[in-house]
Amino acid sequence: MPLEAVEARRLYRQVADQLRSLIDSGEYAVGSRLPTERELAEQLRISRPTVREALIALEVEGRVRIRVGSGIYVTEPADAAPVSSAAIEGPFELLRAREFLESVIAEQAARVATKDDIARIDAALVAMESVEHPGEASMVHDRAFHIAIAGCLGNAVLVRVVGELFDQRLNPYFAQLAHYFENPGTWRAALDEHRTVRDAIAARRPMSAHDAMRDHLAHSQERFAQSFGAETSAGVPAARKRAARSGGEPGKPKRSSAVQAKSGSARRR
Repeated sequence: MPLEAVEARRLYRQVADQLRSLIDSGEYAVGSRLPTERELAEQLRISRPTVREALIALEVEGRVRIRVGSGIYVTEPADAAPVSSAAIEGPFELLRAREFLESVIAEQAARVATKDDIARIDAALVAMESVEHPGEASMVHDRAFHIAIAGCLGNAVLVRVVGELFDQRLNPYFAQLAHYFENPGTWRAALDEHRTVRDAIAARRPMSAHDAMRDHLAHSQERFAQSFGAETSAGVPAARKRAARSGGEPGKPKRSSAVQAKSGSARRR
């Protein structure tokens, strides 16, 4: 049962469904290692962040275990009820949406923010600075910062939308991804990015505010896209043994029949 190239809609869910089917059919046994993110992305002709969203979804379901520096391994399914992904958006998709929307909001905030607006942004920033590492408290203050910027525009709908998008971080997929990549160092980097946004708004530099917010949310995506490690193919050792026996060239294994992608309508995201 080969993997099939996926369409642009609901990409990470389609990838997760395909991998789950392969696991259920025995193509990947419990304890075996899946192909790397890079290999899956190349064979499915999609971006690595989309593959990562699929793997995180499977880990939340208890179907795989990600071991940083080692690889992604199939695990024995838990007896607990599976997590439904029907209403859960992918972390990278959410961050891209926020990057698009909140950059424009920050730009406009730099044009219209009052002293009281800046004071509210500063209060949220001071609260963020009192936290040393990411967690529940940091999220509360981080949310308040972004809400304060949206509030500068005096539009309750925008405030609600920004808050709802931020609250999507509370889903289990985002939490699992943050578990791997958020730490005191990333929190300090995010704080610096927030200060840059605040300073541009306070200085009434609209395009600087736009770019600072865009860069902050783009950097958030980059932090979550760092390598899990173990980029060496799970199939390389066995392939090298086969090559040695047959006199072929080592280090160039054939693609596994379980992870072949069909050419056609799939496109990169």
